[in-house]
Amino acid sequence: MSIEQPNTIDFLAHDKKCRRAVLFISDHLDWEQDEDAHLELLQDKLNHYIWAIQHGKAGEAMPELKGLPVSIIVWGSHPLSDNAKKYYDLAKKRASELGFSLEFDLEGKSFGTR
Repeated sequence: MSIEQPNTIDFLAHDKKCRRAVLFISDHLDWEQDEDAHLELLQDKLNHYIWAIQHGKAGEAMPELKGLPVSIIVWGSHPLSDNAKKYYDLAKKRASELGFSLEFDLEGKSFGTR
């Protein structure tokens, strides 16, 4: 699964160390190919994840996640473009307003599970 499949959760995990539910997005696309299309795919995927979080779908899939703080981590294969960085800044702010966090993790280096 990947960013190109907007209506699916790519990966769901219980981060016991940080005591949180983590929903992962796998983004293998290069920002230099078609930045506008890439941003649209990311936005569609994030909107689906927000809907899933707001409707408790993570808790349905893994009951042990119910009630935990939620993070969305985007595993990116390519560094962010300038426009993508601006989009992430806005999306992180909106995620925080909605009560969860959003992170970009280049090649899974921060989370260490890729």
